[in-house]
Formats: sequence, structure tokens, C-alpha cells
Amino acid sequence: MSRQLHICFFPLMAQGHTIPAINMAKLFASRGLKTTIITTPFNADFHSKTINDSQNTGLDISTLVIKFPGVVAGMPEGCESPDLATTPEMVQKFYRATTMLDKPLENLLREYKPHCLVADVFFPWATAVAAKFGIPRIVFHGTGFFSLCASLSLLEYEPHEKVESDSEPFVVPNLPVEVILMRKQLPPYVRRNAQTEFAKVYRTGKESELGCFGVVVNSFYELEPDYADHYRMVLGRKAWHIGPISLLMDKIGGKGKRGRSRGFGDEHEFLKWLDLKEANSVVYICFGSMSSFSDAQLMEIAMGLEASGKQFIWVVKKERKEGVREEWLPEGFEKRMEGKGLIIRGWAPQVLILEHEAVGGFVTHCGWNSTLEAVCAGVPMVTWPLFAEQFYNEKLVTQILRIGVEVGAHKWERLAGDFVKREALEKAVCRIMDGEEVEGMRARARALSEMASRAIEEGGSSFSNLDAFIEDVRQLHGA
Repeated sequence: MSRQLHICFFPLMAQGHTIPAINMAKLFASRGLKTTIITTPFNADFHSKTINDSQNTGLDISTLVIKFPGVVAGMPEGCESPDLATTPEMVQKFYRATTMLDKPLENLLREYKPHCLVADVFFPWATAVAAKFGIPRIVFHGTGFFSLCASLSLLEYEPHEKVESDSEPFVVPNLPVEVILMRKQLPPYVRRNAQTEFAKVYRTGKESELGCFGVVVNSFYELEPDYADHYRMVLGRKAWHIGPISLLMDKIGGKGKRGRSRGFGDEHEFLKWLDLKEANSVVYICFGSMSSFSDAQLMEIAMGLEASGKQFIWVVKKERKEGVREEWLPEGFEKRMEGKGLIIRGWAPQVLILEHEAVGGFVTHCGWNSTLEAVCAGVPMVTWPLFAEQFYNEKLVTQILRIGVEVGAHKWERLAGDFVKREALEKAVCRIMDGEEVEGMRARARALSEMASRAIEEGGSSFSNLDAFIEDVRQLHGA
């Protein structure tokens, strides 16, 4: 009798990478595979509830913990995620520390001998470690085909090195459709002379793709068919699309629980508030777990929302301190917004909010997880990219899919983003909620939502691709 297929997942210790990796592990476990998440103590504890809940439903999913060498790299004890890094220097130290995880990973693979390792793109050394034991390494990027194609094109052709200034537009070469960017929208680590720790990891990560067994992509074919084909056929990458993973979680009991491991308030109060609103009358604003706005920018957002006259739910990473006036809010703002606007501090049940019929627009940083969740919910977007591949995702949303409008952020900035004035936000929110083009955007968004649902059904593109991936791994091992 053949041994149960065992897949290990080793994501970067950041929310935007760990959460989809855990959801992937749940997905594979729901198909009868044994799955294991490899992570560090802080992250294992943070996500323990979702793992335990999955185990209680009968899924064969577990966690293996390795010590994070952050202190050796000069970081504070317990700082095991770039989400917790407060300075660019700390971010560099974090990525330096990840390069020291090769030996702990080697020890785990030697002991547990999984059939396959799905390792984050930012762990390029994982390919060689897995090869020592004859284990195929799969790359997980945490983004879609369009941004994968754009980033590879920029690395190969370097069009950004041929312009005179950071603001001069250039065409990204060798893509199915003309896409125009500016150098200031690009991550600093793609530049030719970038010498940071992250730049080294990024470049070697892209190179390591060529030596791995393939790439698993959290997307569905119908969302970006030209780029799925381009990535495989023109760029020569072996890849399986198995998403949207967040939508698949609905089927195996994870709906609305994304990223939640501890009590952060009663989600039902938000839903009850939305139940009182008309369809498509509320705009939802959230910038993910790694964004960090100045008080001045938060003030602009507040003023822009008020000026728009639209009802809103706004997620802010600011804790309320009793008796202390919040300088980032206009005087009397919350009182004036009673019944019209709701501020959520900390975590919010994003999937449930986006899927509510009252929500008609989403102001987003264009992180891939959030972008996909909006697509699945059929909600148009106001795009406000900050860093990572978010400016690429913005082009997909606004130019190719045509289900969003730009707020006007043009500068890649890891910790603060490009400063956006209240008038720009007001204009974009009004366009997305009741502008001339809104009906067309909503129709296209609804159509994509329906395609996403069909993709994960039996016989759908992602369902079939997941079957193909599992079969490829089985054949490799004769399992």
C-alpha cells in the first residue's frame, strides 16, 4: 500500500504569505493529503487556532516549529515577521535572518521526508536543500500571473534603466497588452544596482524558479488567461493555478476567518450595521496588515471620506486610548459620522464585509489576497498601491480587468506609501460608488465573481489544475 502523500508548506513569516499557505494546506488536506506548515514560534502561536480548528474537522494538518535566528541577525527577540518591522533597517535584518533557516529546514526534511516542499519565493535556497533528499520544491509567490509576468519582464529587459527620471513613463516589454509604469512605482530591489539584503533574496528567488519543479499560483485561469498562457508558454514556467484559495475556504469551513487567531471583537456588530444599509451604498476601506500611514495621511483619508458623502467601513491599525484625543481624526468626526461611517480598529472580517450586498466599493492597497477577495465578491475597487507588487496588481485591476479606478498613488514606499490628498480620495470614491462608469465596472466584477465560483467547482479550471498538480507529485514518487 502506498504511503499517504505528504506536502510541507514553508511560507514567508508574513500575514500575506502565511495565511494563503495555511489555506493551501487546508485545501490539499481536504483532498486526503497529509499537510504540514513549517513556521517559527511566534507565527505558530498566532495561527494555532485556525490549525486546531482544521484538525478538529478531521483534516490531516499539523505544524512544525523552527527557531527564527532574528537575534543573531540583530533583531529584537520575538520579531519574527516583516509585519513587525518598524524601520527599513529592521526589514533588511529580517531577510538576512531568513537566509539562516537552511540548516533547520534540512534537519526537518531529513526527519520527516515529505513527498513535496512548497516553499516561499523568498527562500531560494530551499530548492538546493530539498534536492539533497530528492524532494521536489514548488515555489509559492503569493501573487497572480500578471505580476509574475511583469516582474520577470522588468528583470530581463530593464526598461526602467533606460528612462531619464523616476517620473518618465515606459512600456513594460514582452507582455500581451501594453502596460505603462514609472520607475518610482517599482520596488527599489528590481533596480540594477540594488544591493540590499532583500534585493539579493528577490533576484536569487526569481532565478531559483528555473531549478524547481514548478510554481503554484493562487489565481484562476479565467481571471488572467493571457498571462497564465504567457507565463507558461512564452516564459517557460511550469505552473498550476489552484485559486482563489479564499473562495475555496468557504467549502471547508474557513469563511470569514482569514487571519483570525484570537478574539478581536464581535464580527456580527459590523454585519448588523451593514444589514441596515441599502445595496451598494457602503464603501469599505482597508490597507492590509503591513501598511503604516502617518497621522497626516489618516486625517486626509477621514476628510476625503466625509467630503464624499458616502457611507463607509474603515479599518484602521490604531488602538483607542481612553481620555486621549486622537490627533489623526478631525474634531468631532466620529460624532458627525454616527450611522454613516464605522471605524474598525485592528482586525475585521474582510471576506464577510466584502460579500455583504451593502458594500459597493473597496479602497484597497492592491495586495493580492485582498484583490482576489474583492474579485470573488464582485466588488469594484479604488486602487491605492503602497509597495511589493501592488502597482502591478493595480494595472491588472484598472487597465486589464477594468473593475477599478486609481486614487493617484504613484510612489513605491514600504512603510508609508505615496501621500494622497483628500480631494483625490473623494473623487475616486464617488467614481466607484455612483460614477458614470460604475454600472459597467459592477457588471464586469460580477461576471468575474461568477467565473471564480465556477473555477473551483468540480471540472472547473482550478479544480482540474489542483488534480493535475497532485497527480504530477504522485507520479514523481510513484505514490
